[in-house]
Amino acid sequence: MPTPSPIRIFRPRIARIYALAIGSVMMLAMTVMAIILPYPQFAISDRVGFLILGAIISWFCWRQASVCVKAEPDRVTVRNLFSTTRLEWAQIVDLTFMEGAPWATANLNTGDTLSLMAFQRTDGARGIAEAKEFQALLYEKSDPA
Repeated sequence: MPTPSPIRIFRPRIARIYALAIGSVMMLAMTVMAIILPYPQFAISDRVGFLILGAIISWFCWRQASVCVKAEPDRVTVRNLFSTTRLEWAQIVDLTFMEGAPWATANLNTGDTLSLMAFQRTDGARGIAEAKEFQALLYEKSDPA
């Protein structure tokens, strides 16, 4: 019995580091602000508002940090900032990472394109190498032989 291909997860590095750092700092700052605000001028609702704002900013940063492409033996799961898309390998025709583009895009067999935010230009050579690795997986999965 052949062993299934391993699952490969691609993630951006720089954006992930910055997003986690900013999200953590903002939640900490908003919590400190909620604690140290003088009471008569700032009511409990103001303090709760700071905590809610910190939570919203942290959630957004966490979403940015969790961007990934999960390559499984039978399908690909693309998690972008606001959406998660599951595709069969056959649905992806090609991968493009145009010069100057912030991230790679997948050309789909429907004629649509899908941003792959896991492969980011800010990661430099690492981002390009990972996009090429994913493209090699794509060609391997689409090879009929």
